[in-house]
Amino acid sequence: MQKIKDYIMTLFDGFCMALADSVPGVSGGTVAFLLGFYDQFIGSIDALFRGSWEEKKGALKFLIKLGIGWVVGFLLSATILASLFTTKIYAMSSLFIGFIIFAIPLVIKEEREVIVKKYGHLVFTLLGIILVALVTYLTTIGGLNINLNTLNIGSIVYIFLAAMVAISAMVLPGISGSTLLLVFGLYIPIMTRIKSLLSFDFSVLPILVIFGLGVVTGLLVFTRLIKNCLAHFRSQSIYFILGMMIGSLYSICMGPTTLENPLPILSIDNFDILFFIIGGAIIALLEGAKRFSQKKLK
Repeated sequence: MQKIKDYIMTLFDGFCMALADSVPGVSGGTVAFLLGFYDQFIGSIDALFRGSWEEKKGALKFLIKLGIGWVVGFLLSATILASLFTTKIYAMSSLFIGFIIFAIPLVIKEEREVIVKKYGHLVFTLLGIILVALVTYLTTIGGLNINLNTLNIGSIVYIFLAAMVAISAMVLPGISGSTLLLVFGLYIPIMTRIKSLLSFDFSVLPILVIFGLGVVTGLLVFTRLIKNCLAHFRSQSIYFILGMMIGSLYSICMGPTTLENPLPILSIDNFDILFFIIGGAIIALLEGAKRFSQKKLK
């Protein structure tokens, strides 16, 4: 029974990560952090490439379960949520604002032991805010216009490197990999091709394969760095993560300006209080799910 519960909860974890990863403004890493499996997630990816045989088997089992949930969530996002991000931008932005604001106190509570009385590390919070603000600024001044209709050496290298950088952001709490794809001019082209593949248009496979190889390479490179930072510099890392989460509030507010037909930024005039509350309710549900998954059957 415990194994079944763990299996279901891991699927749910992956599902929630995908919903966040696929929409600009929120990171799947934030969800992983809130649900309490972030260290296991990063450690499993690292072990899959560098661990012992036993570690590889354990990591593979966990990542397959997480991956199944992620794929289901991503397919849902690609077909539904991506459209909502365009048609209901202010409601979705308000929801994500609630998500982040209610999440920050939970992160502080969860990591209280490593951050209390270490306020000199607040400089890392400032650095996290600046990083996300800079990425957002690059997005709002206009992403790059990349022509993917014809593949050549330049476009192949560009897609590969952009995927590497984007996946590093997707596993970091606070900064959205989808937002980086907007900066690189790849968010709409990649999401469009994923939809085409779901319609059995296999002509889009070369670009998606290149993108996928970049994602795998990025995971290989960046997860070891993140794991080491959390293991040896956890206090600084948590302060940095909190900074990225705070900075993402600015990113979300600027989200409407990144649409194909840009809209005014999120303000008090178009803020949706109902969806803000829903965002907070989602955090409460995620926290409840986390407690449920950690509770042992008596």
